[in-house]
Amino acid sequence: MPDTSPTRADALLAAATLGLVAVAVAADRPAPGGAALAVVAGAVLGGLVVCARRWPLPALLATAFVILGYYALDLPPVGVAAPAAAVLYRVSERGRVVPAAVVAGSLLAVSVVARLAEGDDIAVVVGTELGSEAALLLAVIALGDAVRNRRSLRAALVRQAVAADEERHREAARQVEAERLRIAREVHDTLGHTMSVITLQSAVAREALADSDPAQAEGALAAIRSVSGSAMAELRATLGTLRREPGQREPVPGFDQLPALVDGVRRGGLAVDLRVEGPVDTLPAVVGSTVYRVVQEALTNVLRHAGATRVTVTVRATPGRLALEVVDDGRGGPPAGDGTGQGLRGMAERVALLGGTVETGTVQTGTAATGDTGAIDGTRATGATGTSGGFRVSVHLPLAGVAA
Repeated sequence: MPDTSPTRADALLAAATLGLVAVAVAADRPAPGGAALAVVAGAVLGGLVVCARRWPLPALLATAFVILGYYALDLPPVGVAAPAAAVLYRVSERGRVVPAAVVAGSLLAVSVVARLAEGDDIAVVVGTELGSEAALLLAVIALGDAVRNRRSLRAALVRQAVAADEERHREAARQVEAERLRIAREVHDTLGHTMSVITLQSAVAREALADSDPAQAEGALAAIRSVSGSAMAELRATLGTLRREPGQREPVPGFDQLPALVDGVRRGGLAVDLRVEGPVDTLPAVVGSTVYRVVQEALTNVLRHAGATRVTVTVRATPGRLALEVVDDGRGGPPAGDGTGQGLRGMAERVALLGGTVETGTVQTGTAATGDTGAIDGTRATGATGTSGGFRVSVHLPLAGVAA
């Protein structure tokens, strides 16, 4: 919003207008009454310059009438352009260029007609003075408009800078939130899987000690030590990102660590069959990390909820697409009973970031029927008629466009 209060510039312009009239009075030496009236008119013109900041059009019209009245009273000549210049500048600066030009042209026309009617030389009036007066009026109007445009441009640049700064802050907040969710997923997957394996191996060790089988108990404790060490390494890598510059991260697990993940589960007594088909070594690291975490979460759910004895993990890479399937022979049904656990939610979020899909559901031995039976953040459950034969997690990832 423009400032409508008088400024030092307004005071200077008002003083210059009054000074112009005073110089004309001193040079013309009119009668005392005429001199006083001319000075009063100059003061009024100066006051109108100040008023033009807040009321540009009324001040412009009042200025025109004062100038016409000035000459109607036959006061010392000061021209038309000079006493109107300050108001015309201020009015055009306030964005009223067209009214300023119309009033300036009208004053010039009235001045020329009046002087020619009084018998002044047409060559002097039209050939000399009209050009100089018109040039001065045009210059002050153009100057005022240029100042306004420059001020508007500066304000627009400030607004753009503020908007860009706000967008940077929003983008930084989005990145922080995305990183927070990523770390939360990493910690959940690592701790969930580790605690499940530890729980299972602890039960194996307890039973082995009860059966006086120290070798089996020692193997279970070794498995606990191994999975705990791996979990600590992953947690250090994940939390290490909080101590680094944005964009710097520790290496994440991928395809090469799937055998170690499966071996850790096997040592707990669950038979896991890992099948990798196709060239996975050349795939982007983000794909390998996503597959690793999905398999980890699926195996964790099997250990916690399925009551299964065997799991088959199949990774199949084809040109432009990767398919992952984890199938167990447990009791079937979604994890935790309602299928709304954070594990499946995080699994779906990971896959959705790469434009993929997740389908979960009970494996049926009868006639299959597919339908939405409780989608979880992009996952789709499949149901069927027949006898339950375990639980299946199926992931499809498009590889086209995934950055390395």
